[in-house]
Amino acid sequence: MTQSAASRRQFLKTSAAAAAGLAVAPAFIPSTAFGANERIVTGHIGLGGQGRGNLGKFVKNAVAICDVDSKHAEQAAKIVKDKAGTECEIYGDYRKVLDRKDIDAVVISTPDHWHALPTIHACEAGKDVYCEKPLTLTIVEGRKIVDAARSNKRIVQTGSQQRSSSNFRKACELVRSGYIGKLQQVLVGIPGPNHPGKPDPVSDPPAELDFDFWLGPAPQRPYVKNHVHYNFRFFWDYSGGQMTNWGAHHIDIAHWGMGMDDSGPLSVDGEATFHPQGWHDVTETCRITYAYPNDVTMIVGQGQKDIPGGTTFIGEKGKIFVNRGKFTATPDEIGKIELTSSDVHLYDSNHHHNNFLDCIKSRELPICDAEIGHRTATACHLGNISCRLGRKIAWDAKGEKIVGDDSEASALVSRPYRSPWELT
Repeated sequence: MTQSAASRRQFLKTSAAAAAGLAVAPAFIPSTAFGANERIVTGHIGLGGQGRGNLGKFVKNAVAICDVDSKHAEQAAKIVKDKAGTECEIYGDYRKVLDRKDIDAVVISTPDHWHALPTIHACEAGKDVYCEKPLTLTIVEGRKIVDAARSNKRIVQTGSQQRSSSNFRKACELVRSGYIGKLQQVLVGIPGPNHPGKPDPVSDPPAELDFDFWLGPAPQRPYVKNHVHYNFRFFWDYSGGQMTNWGAHHIDIAHWGMGMDDSGPLSVDGEATFHPQGWHDVTETCRITYAYPNDVTMIVGQGQKDIPGGTTFIGEKGKIFVNRGKFTATPDEIGKIELTSSDVHLYDSNHHHNNFLDCIKSRELPICDAEIGHRTATACHLGNISCRLGRKIAWDAKGEKIVGDDSEASALVSRPYRSPWELT
């Protein structure tokens, strides 16, 4: 189903009216007072593999399921029925979920090109949002999301769940407390693309998939079976490859350890290889050097033998490596240090999804607020832009713009939307 310009204007008018009723509330004060045991009601948009995984964390909260693939929607509704014993309404258009007055929050687990519009529209409709990482497809989308969250006083949690894991928090606290000395370099290792192989032939989409809605704001393309669902991440129209997939996780931790959650790099210089037959159009390998304030360098490596998968902090007195289920320090004594009251203690969350629910009630910013998700995604996007251009670019993190008269690079901080979809 494709949205008409008229229906979109009506939707925005309705959403604006709903949001206007909340405008008098102070920032981050709930529009609804939740009791300690009161259920927060969720709607779920995008129910592929990651979407069903997220649904499992909110299964007792869910009342609405939305996916442009009816099979995904039916599978998700069955999960809720089996685990919670309740029925979910199924939708093919996310705007119908946002129209429901009984829904407090939405969980967005769509492909990357469908993150910005549902998140912004949800904020305008007075819903809090849990949105998967990377938060955006483009840099401009990220600032639009943050603005929507702030102006509508909404909680927006980015699904960068490594922040809610104790080993990542420990690594960043030790680094920011100075236990490896002055931070000099950060290494970020990401995997190569587990791409779908040779493209399937062009065909008609299956009956269960509304392919035009799946494309949404992305360019018009014919249906190719192994370009959709999980494989969207290997095609530039919809994603940024492993740079925005795993890079969004590990660069997020790098930013946390560097204290760069509200800033970004000064320059980005990347080189990359791409698939020789063009089976996908994101990087096969890359090596990207970022210059940050305080003379810190971050190097992101894909297919680089000297950069292990995960995040490595290197200082004058030692180094710390952290990944999922892994933590090592050199020398070993650094990893055994117990923080004192005068050391840096970071946001303590041990469950990313519950942190979102807690913040809906408290109206405190979540551990990976929209601003944080936007800044992490920006670093990922800048790396991809540099790799695609094959040259260094300078970045003004405060003004969020390419430095200098570089129209070619500046054009890539955003992308045109396919009509009638608009980013306003």
